[in-house]
Parts: sequence; structure tokens; C-alpha cells
Amino acid sequence: MPKLKPEQANSDRTRQVVDHIRTLLEKGALHPGDRIPPERELARELKISRASLRTGIGYLVAMGVMKVRHGVGTFIQDGPAEFNKASLGFMSTLHGFQPWQMFEARRIIESSLAALAAERAREEHHVALAEQVAEMFSIADDHVEFLKHDVQFHRTIAIASGNPILAALVETITSAMYEDRLKTVRQATYLRKMAEMHREIYRAIRSHNPTEAKKQMDLHLRVAEEAQKSERVGPASALPAKTSKGRLVAAARN
Repeated sequence: MPKLKPEQANSDRTRQVVDHIRTLLEKGALHPGDRIPPERELARELKISRASLRTGIGYLVAMGVMKVRHGVGTFIQDGPAEFNKASLGFMSTLHGFQPWQMFEARRIIESSLAALAAERAREEHHVALAEQVAEMFSIADDHVEFLKHDVQFHRTIAIASGNPILAALVETITSAMYEDRLKTVRQATYLRKMAEMHREIYRAIRSHNPTEAKKQMDLHLRVAEEAQKSERVGPASALPAKTSKGRLVAAARN
């Protein structure tokens, strides 16, 4: 049997994790709101490394099937999980979608979602966004964990927009791009820069400024696209020293 290329092996392990969680849901061993088994236990059961397991779980978080509560654990999202819809990732492979096309779609949709969120977001959304920004600053040295909170930040904006159709569209695109983003979103300097950009988006939404929210989201996605194109990152801006989560949330809100 020919040896699999590293990227193919990674993809197969991600699918293995996804299929295992799907089976647990189908058998009723897991239900919406349940905490999944510990990483060590799952990795041993699947005979994969914990790093590979985290990648697979991260993919499920990006799909909206799971949610991460930092310091508590990973949980199945409340509500029905949908595994059987056609994946945009497979469509991309089949039809040759280009990365710039995916980013263009994200900019068009997510910039509008940010503007809508600035008009419609409630206090609970503002709190959730501030907490995600704080988490990004606190774990900028862990690209896998950072990306989970990045995805949750964008998902919260989509929910706050009040338009579930647009939210579903951007969810599909985000899920399809997840594994490619894992390959480029790595360096702490770049991640801190991204955390700062997310904070500016949050501030515009909290200030009920649709024009600024749309502008900041568009800028953020253009920078992310350039990073993926070049597969390198620029120098980080000056950042505050690492501090407690509570102080980081307070800083994000200001």
C-alpha cells in the first residue's frame, strides 16, 4: 500500500474523529449539551495522537457541532447536529474553488453581518464577543485553540446579525476553510495582530457603528487572506503584557 502524504493522513484522521463523534451521537451515547470524553481517552480509543484529535475537534467546532468552554471542556452544541449536508470543502475540491473566491465570499457576507450586528446585537452578544477577544489575547501562543475562539467570535457576530440564512452561509464557508487556516494561522505575532483586529470589530459593534464594523471586518479578512497567500506573517504591533482573563475582558470592552 502506498504511503499517504502528510496532508492526506491529516485529513483522514480528521474524518476519523468526525465519524466517531457522529457514531456516538447516532447511538445516543452523546446528546446536545453533553461534554465529550477526555482527550486522552478519545485519542487512545481512536489510536491517534492528541494533536490529531484536537485538529478533528477543532474542525467540529468550526462546523458548529461542538463548542469549547475554556478551562471547562468541549461540549456538543445544543440543538440538532447536521452531518449529512454536502460539504463546501468537497465541492471546492470537485469544482476547483480558489482561496481568493472563498475569501471574497466571506468579505461580502461577513462585512454585512458585522454591520447588521452593530445595529441588532444585544448585551449578551457584546459580552460573548468581549470574552472571545480576551481568550484570543490569552492563548495567542496556541494556534489551534486560538482558531477555535476566532471561529466562535465570527459565529457570535453571525448570530447577532439576526439573519440565520446569512449566518448559515458563512458557517458553511468557514467550515470548508478550517483546515487550510490551520496551516497558516500559527505564529504568535500574527495571532496577536489578529486579536487586535477582532477587538476593533467588537468595539465598532458595541458602539452601534455599522459603517465602522463593516470596514473593520473587511480589513481583517483582507489581512487574513494576504497571510494565507504568502504563508508568512508580519511583525506584531505593541501589545499589553499578558494578564488575567478578567482584566483581558475588561481591556477588550474598552
